Amino acid sequence: MLHLRLITPADQTDEVVRLIEATIGTTHLAVIPGAAREPAGDLVMCDVAREAGDTLIAGLRRLGLDSSGSIAVENIDLSLSRRADEAEQEAPGEGADAVLWEGLTEATHEESTLSVTYVAFITLATMIAACGVVLDNAILIVGAMAVGPEFGPLAGISTAVVRRHPRLALRSLTALLVGFAVAMAVTVGFTLFMDALGLFHRSALEGRRPNTAFVYAPDAFSFIVALLAGVAGTLSLTSAKSGALVGVAISVTTVPAAANAAVALAYGDTTQTLGSTDQLLLNLLGIILAGTLTLLAQKYFWQRQRQRG
Repeated sequence: MLHLRLITPADQTDEVVRLIEATIGTTHLAVIPGAAREPAGDLVMCDVAREAGDTLIAGLRRLGLDSSGSIAVENIDLSLSRRADEAEQEAPGEGADAVLWEGLTEATHEESTLSVTYVAFITLATMIAACGVVLDNAILIVGAMAVGPEFGPLAGISTAVVRRHPRLALRSLTALLVGFAVAMAVTVGFTLFMDALGLFHRSALEGRRPNTAFVYAPDAFSFIVALLAGVAGTLSLTSAKSGALVGVAISVTTVPAAANAAVALAYGDTTQTLGSTDQLLLNLLGIILAGTLTLLAQKYFWQRQRQRG
């Protein structure tokens, strides 16, 4: 269930209440006249089944409530109410399958914004992965994958394509490209510094690396895994049962490939630089493609579910 807290201008309250009452899957409606001060208006609260939430929120936005008042949405972790159970049963579909498009857009907006924190995380992840490729240490590679924040901008691009949101697409693409460019540039400097200290050696990069050689040798499986990870990551973001995102992060080789490209560039190894760059681009393309197709499929099947309901 979702809890909606609305601030409505007094002359819109009746219209908002009628919309809530007409939406299948809503309950616990409460209206407190004159309770709001900034902006001035009435306070309207209700609970709605997750699978009906997107319909109700879209209707409220069509009324212009996001401009004239306020729409706040919270997840309800526990609701002990027979009426709430009935509302969930009345709403078409399953809550775990429902996509809250406004929530998805807002989440990807936050995760795909170029910020100091975002650049710091992707840079640190790339530097950790650089240590992993030089030491041929799979544990460091996995750790770097988990630290990397690049799935946010990738999901933002997919969401922007499906929702036709050019600003989100530009913001996500900027975060992705600038983030990786800065991370790789810093990692080149980090590699040269570690080499000067005698901790990194070119021979380690060019020697036999059974645990990490895959990061500069892309093949068909690289693209297939990226596609599967893109589907899983998108489902994790859109589903109410979203516990798979960390697993997605450690199943693709975006950050390790960027790290290997940076280390190879520092040592002038053109072959590994190009191979790692190909691996990086292949993974990015696969995730974006899979994410976009997954969102389109969810949009289509959910619309069909509503029509049947």
